[in-house]
Amino acid sequence: MLKAQICIKKIHTINLSYRRKYMLKKILVALVFSSAMFVWSGSSFAGGHCVGSTMSDAYTGGKYPQQYELSEYESAASCTMKFSENPSIASINATIQGNPGSLPPVEDRLPDEPLVVVPYESIGKYGNTINFLSNATEAGTSDMLSTRHVNLVRFADDLSTVVPNVAKDYEWNDDYTTLTFMLRKGHKWSNGEPFVARDVEFWYEDLMMNPKIREKPYPYLLVGGEPMTVDVIDDQTVRFNLPSPFPGLLATLATSYNQAFMPSHFLEQFHPEIDSNADANAQALGFADGWDALAAYYGNSGWTDTPTPLLRNPELVDGLPYAAYPSLEAYMTIEDTTEGRVYAANPYFFQVDTAGNQLPYIDYQNERYINENEIRLLKLVNGEVDYKSQSVQLESAPQLLDGAESGGYNIQINPGCGAALFSFNVTHPDLEKRKVYGDIRFRQAMSIALDRNEINDVAYYGMGVVEQFTGMSPAPDFVREDMKMYMTQYDPDGAKALLDEVGLKDVDGDGFRELPNGDPFAMNIDYATQGIGGVEVELVARMWNDVGVKTSFKEVTPDEYRGSQSSNALDVHAWDKGQPLAIIAGDPETFKAPFGNYFNHTQGMLWAAYIDSNGDEGVEPPQWVYDLSDGIDKFQSYALGTPESNEWGEKITTMLTEQTLLIGTVKAPFPTYHRNALKNFTQFKTTSYEYYRTYPYLATQWWLDE
Repeated sequence: MLKAQICIKKIHTINLSYRRKYMLKKILVALVFSSAMFVWSGSSFAGGHCVGSTMSDAYTGGKYPQQYELSEYESAASCTMKFSENPSIASINATIQGNPGSLPPVEDRLPDEPLVVVPYESIGKYGNTINFLSNATEAGTSDMLSTRHVNLVRFADDLSTVVPNVAKDYEWNDDYTTLTFMLRKGHKWSNGEPFVARDVEFWYEDLMMNPKIREKPYPYLLVGGEPMTVDVIDDQTVRFNLPSPFPGLLATLATSYNQAFMPSHFLEQFHPEIDSNADANAQALGFADGWDALAAYYGNSGWTDTPTPLLRNPELVDGLPYAAYPSLEAYMTIEDTTEGRVYAANPYFFQVDTAGNQLPYIDYQNERYINENEIRLLKLVNGEVDYKSQSVQLESAPQLLDGAESGGYNIQINPGCGAALFSFNVTHPDLEKRKVYGDIRFRQAMSIALDRNEINDVAYYGMGVVEQFTGMSPAPDFVREDMKMYMTQYDPDGAKALLDEVGLKDVDGDGFRELPNGDPFAMNIDYATQGIGGVEVELVARMWNDVGVKTSFKEVTPDEYRGSQSSNALDVHAWDKGQPLAIIAGDPETFKAPFGNYFNHTQGMLWAAYIDSNGDEGVEPPQWVYDLSDGIDKFQSYALGTPESNEWGEKITTMLTEQTLLIGTVKAPFPTYHRNALKNFTQFKTTSYEYYRTYPYLATQWWLDE
């Protein structure tokens, strides 16, 4: 059982105006009411059919919290499970392109051992459509993805225990070099085809590790830079073989959006290295070749909200066997346009509640795209959305709290895992800027030029905690105390002195510094409200201007931000980032160039290109980049909490922090919004991407009381 730190914080009161004191009081009241938790207590039935139990009266004898295998629950409750289905499931199934027109009985659609989920408050009622709001096709959507997401395992809502999900169970060997998953006999894809161990092997060996599909594997799919292998033992048993100990793999699978399986029965026909007719199969459907078909269905990236062929090839929709590849998720894509997406409940979903009702309860999900932050907020205040967390910053909490009663919704104020970070493009295409950004004295100056207490006061109502980013957030006990506050003192005179040393001086007397070669020097902060609040960005820009570094800022869409980031064109990267210990145990990206991913910070892209190409491309990084990479590999080879793990954790967090590569500001809470009609919605321990949004809180048992 993997233990992980939960993202927590302390509330600080501050001297505010009457209006801001009033709003702080409302936020604090929301925070207090958010702290109610459900308690387990024992109960039993005297035989017969299982009538259902909830978190208030559930049995505690299960191997894992809040869930049971079927036989385990029946034994604990002394009852026999009788399965029921959504009365509208036939019409829902009819909306899923390519699915058979008639459905077998629900007991034949479920696995032999379905996962029994214990609802928080009540056995739900079937029906209705849940309304979601995202920014754009691939922006601000992980909130919605997490409500239907499944993987082999997940974190329970204690954020400490990794529990089975798609897998029936898992087992490590003694030295963490093999991880075996036992799958559910009779588990089926959304089209009724068997889900088997080959689907896991196919995902890793034939998709993720294929350079024609992914030029470079994700860091968390490697162990110390080396690939794993996947063995199919039998249809219900699959084993990951690791080249060296890697205990963090389990936590990675529990939190990653990238599901560890793909429907081989459907996608293999388009894979040119597996099926000799792959190109012909794809061309018969209007694709250029097999790789093009895989790109249309799978997206090549593994990112699960890549547009389906419904959007990519709308003229082919009638000829395609499926609008989206078969899924194990709670919902299937049935509509995909530039305005939004619609999902239908999966008729073969593998979970049931304690009364035997197949989940999910809600018929459809309707996700709309609105990039303008103010319009999104207006829709939330008007109660037009059922759930929203991502892209909602604390600065919006007063407006949301004011409208909660009339809008019929609730606001939780939950701690985040990380903080808003700023980083400089140390491999900037402008060579003069690259020299400046790569100078540690410049980065130190920019850090101590920030008055973090003012940022906390103005942007976060004094509710945040000033903290440097150490590479692990929240900082574990082994992180040195001086590192947690490294270069966070407000010292504008010290910042000016360091900038002078770098050679940035005001030559023309306009109050702003020029580059060392005399050319004008100006920075722009492009930011998206999905990743950081505008109030903080404005404050940071003003503080940097105050020490003579000309800084402007501009709000952009998430897609625009990521486009500029991908082309290495940003001066400053600005995005919230949290890295709990459990995540770092499996994902090394924060400690390896480019130090982040497409969705947050990648300020060392040319260093990464040099390392990946063995020096044929990019820019040679300094030695500390190699040392940091080796250090995270060492750290990840030990079980968390061991002396060796703590020793290497202290080394790498100190090394990263002293480089002032990712500049932390204030660790603050975030609002979580849900309509009162949305039932079985529990208290979140953290509002964060790091634990994959709603995934620990079982959104499959939400239902709408209307």
